[in-house]
Amino acid sequence: MHGTRIPLAKPCSRAISIRLARDPNDLMLVTAIRSAVYLAEQDCPFEEEFDGNDMVAAHFIGFVGNEPAGCLRVRFFGDFAKVERLAVRHQYRRSRVSFKLVQASVDYVKRKGFRKIYGQAQDRLVDFWAHFGAKPLGHNRKITFSDFSYTEMLLEIEPGPDAITLESDPYVIIRPEGDWDRPGVLDASAGRAVTSPLRDLAFADR
Repeated sequence: MHGTRIPLAKPCSRAISIRLARDPNDLMLVTAIRSAVYLAEQDCPFEEEFDGNDMVAAHFIGFVGNEPAGCLRVRFFGDFAKVERLAVRHQYRRSRVSFKLVQASVDYVKRKGFRKIYGQAQDRLVDFWAHFGAKPLGHNRKITFSDFSYTEMLLEIEPGPDAITLESDPYVIIRPEGDWDRPGVLDASAGRAVTSPLRDLAFADR
């Protein structure tokens, strides 16, 4: 070992990045983060936290360096989107990952053309949501569930200038969710000739 130097470990990056969950592995990260925060810290019953809505929602995952640090869920209704289930692991609560998760979700909702974002904030977190322009809804409905008191919040927004509408390029509309600015696999398939390979099979079973 004489004369051999042990390489020093590279410092861990603290850069924050946000991405949309796209596969089962990503949903496992979401489940792990929410389990650590809501089940372990807040003693929320499993069936109340994992409420049957996870497979019909968009999920954002926040990373500090390479470590999954937080997540957030968005669901869509007729004229509003609901931002919910924001969870940040306790080690990362002094970072800005919570702010970046919310901002990414707001930008995403604007891109989808919505004008209203609805949320149910724990009463102690009303000021956090006010940072983004959200205001108490004001109709004095008190909400309590999973042992916490909540305030209904509403954020009114303008769709982004690049919001996706029926006038958008049809190839944009069929690209992977949240990845609308990059040509996808179906864009590439448009370069092939139209051959309808199944047309001769239509009557095969007759």
